[in-house]
Amino acid sequence: MSNDSDTPADLRHVSDEEWRQRLSPAEYSVLRQAGTEHPFTGEYWDEETEGVYACRACGAELFRSQEKFDAQCGWPSFFAPLAEDRVEYIEDSSLGMRRIEVRCANCASHMGHVFQGEGFPTPTDLRYCINSVSLRLEPATSARGNTDSQIS
Repeated sequence: MSNDSDTPADLRHVSDEEWRQRLSPAEYSVLRQAGTEHPFTGEYWDEETEGVYACRACGAELFRSQEKFDAQCGWPSFFAPLAEDRVEYIEDSSLGMRRIEVRCANCASHMGHVFQGEGFPTPTDLRYCINSVSLRLEPATSARGNTDSQIS
């Protein structure tokens, strides 16, 4: 989690060594090296608790449970971010295919990928396929109904 004195500009310039100290090895692998956790193993793939999903690296609120749906893929899936300015998109042509990587706009940590046109019955026809280890759920009861404030 971020230090209270961290600002978005500060977080984009955190050294690799400092990220290694702040994050567990599994978190570092996914968040900072764009790794992927195994399907159906993450903490939130089948979570149904109402709340806000924040970036595990910096605490920025990224997704809400209201946009989460069961894509039966083994990773948490959302049809939209909390707000478009909360995430950034990077073209990813690794693995011999074109995909769109999703990163936290606050700290540039890897969240997962977004896919379009898969035919899910959602309002956007998008599936944000996000690694559980990239997220931390703040249940609505602890969020006191405020889903638009920044976690620090």
